[in-house]
Amino acid sequence: MDKSRILEIIKNKITEKIQSFENLIAETRASNNDTKSSMGDKYETGREMLQQEINNLQRQLNETLNQQALIQKITPEPSSKAQNGALVKTDKGLFYISASVGEITYDNQKIMTVSDESPLVIAMSGLSSGHTFSINNINQTIEEIW
Repeated sequence: MDKSRILEIIKNKITEKIQSFENLIAETRASNNDTKSSMGDKYETGREMLQQEINNLQRQLNETLNQQALIQKITPEPSSKAQNGALVKTDKGLFYISASVGEITYDNQKIMTVSDESPLVIAMSGLSSGHTFSINNINQTIEEIW
């Protein structure tokens, strides 16, 4: 498995997400400035709702920027145990321990990106090939780690 290529896919996905949030924030701010009405309270309520939406988008953007900072620290070096930066193959699937950006496809294989704070990673943390762990009463065996 080419972990450097997988890492590049994740970085690109995070960058696209950041750009999307920045665009949404800019568009929402623009519509906030365009909101003009002589309706008084209705006008203020609309502006407040738009401001709440901007705050929500800003919070999501900050979380994504934190993911980007985390992913910058990960190297494609091989791992021998389940830890941050490891690509882990279990009998249930492939998991890349990094920033949680959902499912990616590499070389026609689905890889689930998971945070090192996720219950799955906590359950398998520190284990190596051949070890079995259990999460939600489902046993999984680690087959390979890159």
